[in-house]
Amino acid sequence: MNDTDVNSTDAPKNKSRRKFIKGASVATAAAVSSSMITGFPMIWAQNIKNITLRQFGTGVSNLNAIAEQCKKDLGFNLQLTSLDSDSVTQRAVTQPRSYDIADIEYWICKKVFPSKVLQPLNTTRLKLFDKISPLFINGKLTPSSPIAQGTAPHTVGFVEGKDSTTFAPSPTDWMTLIPTIYNADTLGIRPDLINRPIKNWSDIMDPAFKGKASILNIPSIGIMDAAMICESMGAVSYADKGNMSKDEIDKTIAVLIDAKRQGQFRAFWKSFDESVNLMASGEVVIQSMWSPAVAAVRSRGIPCVYQPLKEGYRAWGGGLGLASHLSGLELDAAYEYLDWYLSGWVGAYLNRQGYYSAAPETSKAFMTNDEWGFWIDGKPASSDILSPTGQLMEKAGAVRDGGSYWDRMGSVACWNSVMDENKYMIRKWNEFIVS
Repeated sequence: MNDTDVNSTDAPKNKSRRKFIKGASVATAAAVSSSMITGFPMIWAQNIKNITLRQFGTGVSNLNAIAEQCKKDLGFNLQLTSLDSDSVTQRAVTQPRSYDIADIEYWICKKVFPSKVLQPLNTTRLKLFDKISPLFINGKLTPSSPIAQGTAPHTVGFVEGKDSTTFAPSPTDWMTLIPTIYNADTLGIRPDLINRPIKNWSDIMDPAFKGKASILNIPSIGIMDAAMICESMGAVSYADKGNMSKDEIDKTIAVLIDAKRQGQFRAFWKSFDESVNLMASGEVVIQSMWSPAVAAVRSRGIPCVYQPLKEGYRAWGGGLGLASHLSGLELDAAYEYLDWYLSGWVGAYLNRQGYYSAAPETSKAFMTNDEWGFWIDGKPASSDILSPTGQLMEKAGAVRDGGSYWDRMGSVACWNSVMDENKYMIRKWNEFIVS
């Protein structure tokens, strides 16, 4: 999202928020210097300025503001590279010496971690491990929550030991990734260009939207959206959407191919910006979408809604993994970075973009009560809601689409997934795209 000029009437409010954030940042820096976060005070004092950690991942969370704050709070450099999901997977496995930190999604972890390019993470070195949401520990938002289908993060979140690449069925002291960011996705719509309520995933296939619909072209994500659509249509019945049989894959792809031949789809997008431009231009009125992309469209003064649906949400989550080659001072710095990432500043920054922090409790201290009420509690905003860059996102009185954090993440039907028949699924998906 780009910086924009702020009207003079908003200036005192922005100044107040900047003062609040700066104060919180100073508190974090003080915590670091007093060893509340760091366990290596002599490292920071003597050698840390010479360290550069190379991180790559998708553009969702590889943000310059995070690198700048890391430098400010911890003293070392963070070099970021943003790629699309497929390129992230390929680089993680084929170029392991080209990075120190992999910022990847959990379905990607299922492809990457068995290749031994990442090292298991010792949770006893993380002072804020107990602040991580239980979604990433046991798969349950609350003790009574059901576990959604697909590659839920906890299913690939732990390995059996420090030298293992075998995913553990329950928590151990060794994690694959330190979770950082997640969300529950649904369909984005242009309410000004749609003249009826949208209530189901199957609405994307309504002939009224012929040539005005879109889904994303990332196979392991797109197939889950397709499954939500097909199940909603009553066209396919799944034993487990997150681990389809070849027959279920064939039936799902057949529905997509038929819709494509009928001219239902305008495009298939792969990047955040593509989805924003399709919706903002009006070329598309209903599509798979990510929450901040909806906010980006609205920031242009264009109506756009992240529509809650009867069948629930498709969820995704990501985390930070450390390259196997990291050792010594660089490894110590990387662990400091992981704890810092969980300590609140980054979480609040991500929350303000419409994502969720993996350590909700710590991020709350870096947000105003009104921001927390809007983004997390689902309350009406008592004042204008601004992006991390000070851009107007929602006006006072607005309520976040989908309600509270517990409403959204508690209504997850499935997670992005890597299936047993993954190679077959990708081949069939690509046949659909080129058909």
